[in-house]
Amino acid sequence: MTLTAPRQEEKQTEQDPRPPKRSVWQSLHDRTPLGWLQLKKNKARLFVAVAGIGFADLLMFAQLGIQGALFDSNTLLNRGVDADIVIRSAQYRDLSVANTFPRRRLYQIQALEGVESAEPLFVSTKVWKNPQTRRKTQLTLVGQSLDRPAFNLAEINQNLGKLKQPDAFLFDRLARGDYQEIVVQAEAGKPIKAEIERRSIQVVGLFSLGASFASDGTLITSQENFLRFFPERGAGQVTLGLVKVKPGTDPQQILPQIKAILPPDAIASTKQEFVAIEQAYWEKTTPIGIVFTFGTAMAFVVGTVIVFQILSTDVNEHLSEYATFKAMGYRDRYLLLIVFEEAIILATLGFIPGLGLALGQYALIRNVAALPIGMTFSRFAFVFFLTLVMCIVSGMIATRKVQAADPADSF
Repeated sequence: MTLTAPRQEEKQTEQDPRPPKRSVWQSLHDRTPLGWLQLKKNKARLFVAVAGIGFADLLMFAQLGIQGALFDSNTLLNRGVDADIVIRSAQYRDLSVANTFPRRRLYQIQALEGVESAEPLFVSTKVWKNPQTRRKTQLTLVGQSLDRPAFNLAEINQNLGKLKQPDAFLFDRLARGDYQEIVVQAEAGKPIKAEIERRSIQVVGLFSLGASFASDGTLITSQENFLRFFPERGAGQVTLGLVKVKPGTDPQQILPQIKAILPPDAIASTKQEFVAIEQAYWEKTTPIGIVFTFGTAMAFVVGTVIVFQILSTDVNEHLSEYATFKAMGYRDRYLLLIVFEEAIILATLGFIPGLGLALGQYALIRNVAALPIGMTFSRFAFVFFLTLVMCIVSGMIATRKVQAADPADSF
């Protein structure tokens, strides 16, 4: 008798009657881009919309860029000082018109344990005559101690020895104005004669800092040379006190001790706080910062109006189609997404030329006005966010007619 193995039953697979699941990306990819099709149908209107949004973006980039240049340029010296703690007068407003305080406050601070040095810094403004064009302009005049570097700029610190000469100054090569010949001669090591209020000075070196809204540039010299231009002031009245703590010491631990011994005529703060105070003054107290903020808001409103007019016109033209969609069973949400799609496309297309024009505008301002203006990622992201909000808000307003569309109106 022959034994045979039982045959294995064939497995029958039943087909799943449900359609295979589709990913979100597949759904978006296969979806008919009605918003884009409606926009490109009228190319002239699309061009006007992109141009309007680009113009609004250019205005926002201009306002924010110049405002940023205002803050950066007017805090160049503040950020450049080499100090852990900065002492200033209680009447201090900003560095361009800073009040003074008694120098003996620094001697008191120097006696504290944990303090390495407390050096004075003299700051004021003077009108000097450009030796190349003979044109008068206002520069910031800084007098520093030569015993310890007052700035964290290598070009200044390498030339401190030259400032021991009478009437010797370092000149800011990034000063606003025509100083090309002066820079070339100074880089070649040739001394340059100049004049400040009928007093001859000698430029013995260069450094790079930059102009500001308050001053066209900076001249740095020794305390002794500085005080020759302010005989009524005297060495006992200083603009700032630059305090360095000993290595391994936390400035936040020394700061309360300094505040405890200072009388009401002087204020101590960290360098970061000192920079923030200067920026806050230009941003909130002066009308300049307020004007730029208002200008950005107005550019946003202009862009919103332009996009609303474009989308509203487009919705009116296709109102019967939207009503037909509703008669076919499509919900308002689907129709609203079409308008939002148009808004996002317009925001993206309008942002690109606005960004390109802004980059060119920044380069022109840097060359002409000698201001530290440039594109930052935060500004790029902020303006793009405002553009999206501007277009989406316009789309939300324009979609009210879509929601009110009656299928009966299309028949």
